[in-house]
Amino acid sequence: MSTVPASTAEDLATRVLHGAGLRTTAPRRAVLTVLESGGHHEAADVFERVREELPGTSLQAVYGVLGALTDAGIARKIEPEGGPALFEMRRGDNHHHLLCMSCGRIEDVPCVIGQAPCLTPVHDLGFRVHAAEVTFKGLCPECHEAQSRPEQD
Repeated sequence: MSTVPASTAEDLATRVLHGAGLRTTAPRRAVLTVLESGGHHEAADVFERVREELPGTSLQAVYGVLGALTDAGIARKIEPEGGPALFEMRRGDNHHHLLCMSCGRIEDVPCVIGQAPCLTPVHDLGFRVHAAEVTFKGLCPECHEAQSRPEQD
């Protein structure tokens, strides 16, 4: 799953869960290990990887864990238009995303201006803004090149 030794990953997961005030369970530790491997993960992919370690885990349990981790601010849920929700570790850097509208590739992009929140609403209506999320949509280099090539008969 990860390049971190299992015992170290488990210790890290335990510390993260305790730090957020969550109980430490095997499914939560396993889901955290998957998310800590980096990238953007669909719940079904997380489930498949967790099931390798914990065969009795259900997809519903993984959804529950992802929801708890998101609510606790440990994980971040990204909801690309027209695609499944994706989950990643929340790194506290308030980064944004680039989304290819053709192949679905998603990449992290640093905050445009700097520290969180890097976007300030014109009218905050009294809210104390802690974060801003932006998804830039377009074509990745490969899809742009493929669409720019003339059709061959």
